[in-house]
Amino acid sequence: MASELMTMPYYKVNILTGTKAAKVVSEPAEAASIIDKATNPLYVFGAEVIDSPVGDKLLIDFALDIAKSRNIPICATAHVKKKMMELGVLPDSTYDIIEIVHFLKDKNWMGVRGKGFHDLVLFTGVRCDLAERGLSTLKHFAPHLKTFAICRRSHPNADFAVPIITKTEKWRGYLEGVIGELGTA
Repeated sequence: MASELMTMPYYKVNILTGTKAAKVVSEPAEAASIIDKATNPLYVFGAEVIDSPVGDKLLIDFALDIAKSRNIPICATAHVKKKMMELGVLPDSTYDIIEIVHFLKDKNWMGVRGKGFHDLVLFTGVRCDLAERGLSTLKHFAPHLKTFAICRRSHPNADFAVPIITKTEKWRGYLEGVIGELGTA
């Protein structure tokens, strides 16, 4: 019964820590609605965005389209900044995943644009083990924000997670659906 209420991770080592599990967001329209409700979101790009193909495009192309649709500030982790600059985009901040999670725990932190704490943090392309530890930390120590793992492998420690999507065409369709919904709202 409990497994019906939560998402299971793609990698079994990414175990749920605690009793609160992610709400699975299977419809792109619902994902867009979650993003639209945020007043000060942040998008964290992990290193996998620059080397994960989704059909004929890279994951970073889709993530940038989502961020641009709502002027969401971007935190580039690892070596993502260089690729973003090659694409003509300057990230709002560059931190490693541990640093940004540390700052996000603090409700008094003014955020990457100085507009106050972030109320929704989107994660894409962060290595699964790091993402799970970071999401678990935020779940337990940052009750002032919600997390959304836009990752095809799913993350049970986020507040919201995409279901496990193994087929590239379905993953691309999901991402295009989110972008399309954000474009129409």
